Amino acid sequence: MDIELVAEGLLFPEGPIAMADGSVILTEIQGQRLSRITPDGKRETVAEVPGGPNGAAIGPDGAIYVTNNGGSFQFIDMGGLNVPGPTPPSHTGGSIQRVDLATGAVTTLYAECDGKALVGPNDLVFDRQGGFWFTDHGCSTPEGRKYGALYYARTDGSKITRWRDHFVSPNGVGLSPDEKTVYMADTSLGRLWSFDVAEPGVLEPTAGFAPGNVVCNLPGYQLLDSLAVEAGGKVCVATIINGGITTFDPDGSTEHFAVPDVIVTNICFGGAGMRDAWITASGTGKLYKARWPRPGLKLNFNG
Repeated sequence: MDIELVAEGLLFPEGPIAMADGSVILTEIQGQRLSRITPDGKRETVAEVPGGPNGAAIGPDGAIYVTNNGGSFQFIDMGGLNVPGPTPPSHTGGSIQRVDLATGAVTTLYAECDGKALVGPNDLVFDRQGGFWFTDHGCSTPEGRKYGALYYARTDGSKITRWRDHFVSPNGVGLSPDEKTVYMADTSLGRLWSFDVAEPGVLEPTAGFAPGNVVCNLPGYQLLDSLAVEAGGKVCVATIINGGITTFDPDGSTEHFAVPDVIVTNICFGGAGMRDAWITASGTGKLYKARWPRPGLKLNFNG
């Protein structure tokens, strides 16, 4: 796969959104901001977002919705590689936020569900009805992990539902082209899950003990991060350690596209024929662009 460097010097980029004007809006988790990368590689601040802005997506009102992990990582410089480390003792939880693109105003929509604080919201995807699925990654503590979960919520702040919980480290989330399946990557397990959708915002009941369906477990020590879905239904998941993008067919078969960074965190699609792929290489603070072999799935509210 031929890739070109678009921008560098970013402070742990994530959550890329391909915009109609050719720019890319992304989060910088360590930089605590939402940034726009112009086609010539220049960076502009869209909004300051304190905490840990992680995933980002355009909602039905044209605003950008952000999963803010609340600053759940301490970053460690390992010889020029920026590595997310333990959760700082000051961390109290995260939230779902709305960013007005015109003004840069940031509004918090959700910080809890049923009286339980969100721990480290990570990624989100909108369905056709304008609601969104999102993951809570959980976080590390000196005593062990705080478990993560999969949620569905409305943009007006009126309803949030925890559909599955007690996952080790939920990360990327996406919808199949027909929106009958929610996909979720678990970082630490190197596992891609799928969940059957009964109706918009509602999952089918589980059968037996399993919380969902296992699409695939990657062999060896590979970690999964955020994801995007192709128009044909393959799921493209950013892969850490084995740096790059791993594509999963719903039947469980995979292929891997290497990227020169061991901490590749996300991918989004846009451009001509939805075949331009923008990839965040977070360990080195770079944004790459590649011509993908197949078209990506157009997201519901991306213009």
